Amino acid sequence: MTAPDLTSPATTSVPATSWRGSLAVYLQPGVLIVLFLGFSSGLPLALSGSTLLVWMREAGVDLKTIGLFALVGTPYTLKFLWAPLVDAMHVPLFTRAFGRRRGWLVFSQLLLIVAILLLAMTDPARSPFYVALGALLVATTSSTQDIVVDAFRVESLPESEQAAGMAAYVAAYRIGMLVSTAGALFIVSGFESTGITRTSAWMWGYVVMAAMVLIGTITALIATEPEQSVRAEAATKAETAFARVLHAAIGAFSEFLSRKDALAALAFVVLFKFTDAFSGTMTAPFVIDLGFSRNDYAAIVKGVGLAATLIGGFAGGFVARRYSLATSLWIGGVVQALANLSFSWLAVVGTNQWALALAICAENFTSAIGTVIFVAYLSALCQNPLHTATQYALLTALAAVGRTYLSSGAGFVADTTGWALFFVICVLVAIPSLVLLAWLQKRGHFETLGPVRV
Repeated sequence: MTAPDLTSPATTSVPATSWRGSLAVYLQPGVLIVLFLGFSSGLPLALSGSTLLVWMREAGVDLKTIGLFALVGTPYTLKFLWAPLVDAMHVPLFTRAFGRRRGWLVFSQLLLIVAILLLAMTDPARSPFYVALGALLVATTSSTQDIVVDAFRVESLPESEQAAGMAAYVAAYRIGMLVSTAGALFIVSGFESTGITRTSAWMWGYVVMAAMVLIGTITALIATEPEQSVRAEAATKAETAFARVLHAAIGAFSEFLSRKDALAALAFVVLFKFTDAFSGTMTAPFVIDLGFSRNDYAAIVKGVGLAATLIGGFAGGFVARRYSLATSLWIGGVVQALANLSFSWLAVVGTNQWALALAICAENFTSAIGTVIFVAYLSALCQNPLHTATQYALLTALAAVGRTYLSSGAGFVADTTGWALFFVICVLVAIPSLVLLAWLQKRGHFETLGPVRV
């Protein structure tokens, strides 16, 4: 099979440009397409996560059950299993009409709209099982969309636009999450103020979120099929569907596992953001339990928090440029863990909006630093252009293990210890990742990855 001519953005040296040129690249058509696709990718995550948890808590669901709902994120963990199918298989009618990548984009987005509408029709107070099933469908279709968007981004942008495309994608992803958290909560409050029941308000809020997915669908229809995807399709045209899937799967996994200290690196991928995931699972119930209103949560946690996240993203980029990858990971890993202490302080202070804003800013700022550096590390691990999409899906799926499985017991811990001690424990759960970081650094793991540009 002939490999498409791709260049890994993680290890390519990019020439310096003027400030005007650096800003102009964000207005390129390909980068704008990736921007809107980033919004579509970020939108559904909270609908089966933090926003759903607020809905459940208001419906009277207990903390232990809410904690277990982290398990509905399983598709984000297992998406690497069907990433080769997305790489190699055709969607009847859609692939013929729109192309290999765009066909999968439109198909996954239409399924996502249906899944969100099904979740909107459930009632957490009466049927938590159907809520879980609906959330699971949203997570499955959302993670499938993520696989396609990642592949589309890598294949559609030229080397000179890869960095801008990634930055635009991340910023739009965060905005999508803001819309499905703060935006959704304000919309629900607006519907409720008209006099309809709380259950109906939540249903119509989710219907509006389903309509928002059409932004990504329209973007996919406007976009053009990546040339690299067309060449890859031509190179494998003579192969059967089974052979294409087999080559995509076996090649991606065998190439990665043949590396030195591969298993330790994978364990580090799982654990690095665990401190964020463990505390993040309980952030929404914590804020509500402390006495803040739904609008407080929307305006401060997701409004002010977004600004802190974007600033933290720039700070993370500065750190990654200034220091080596290993040193940057140390900085990101330590600060994102220590930021959890701001929530312990908030638990002691009580219902104070300024204290909430300060705690949220500290957590979001440091979390963004860690995320940018972590994404740079994941990109550096995907050095084989032929397997970029599948390998990236594998790594991001493993990174979701902490959010999905390891964090599922957070509700039990919070219920047992109380909020102040719980967030201290969130700091301590970062220790295993830092131990692995030290071990990998001693083994020369990061030197083998070469220079990394964020």
